[in-house]
Amino acid sequence: MAKYRKKPVVIEAVQWFKYGDHPSVKAGFKDAAGRVGDVRMCGIWPKGMQKIDCPIIKTLEGWHEVTPGDWIIAGVKGEMYPCKDEIFRMTYEPAAHPAAQAEEKHG
Repeated sequence: MAKYRKKPVVIEAVQWFKYGDHPSVKAGFKDAAGRVGDVRMCGIWPKGMQKIDCPIIKTLEGWHEVTPGDWIIAGVKGEMYPCKDEIFRMTYEPAAHPAAQAEEKHG
């Protein structure tokens, strides 16, 4: 199998702990099968619902649960998605401040 390296892309992210930390995280539901969704979309409480106040975020793949400590990442096309803290820390590092980058180039 061929090997690939991620392109060095600067992303925006915020670590989520509670409602209000990121405007894209909403209250949703989680059913017995582990599926999550936006209650306002279905209009009724789904059968077999396990968790009423389940933090969720809409991604390109559908609704995903968000747990305290997850990072909410804005993708390269502006899409939002959650990332577990451990994975985030293994994958990303802080980007240099733009002023520091300019100084490095001209330094």
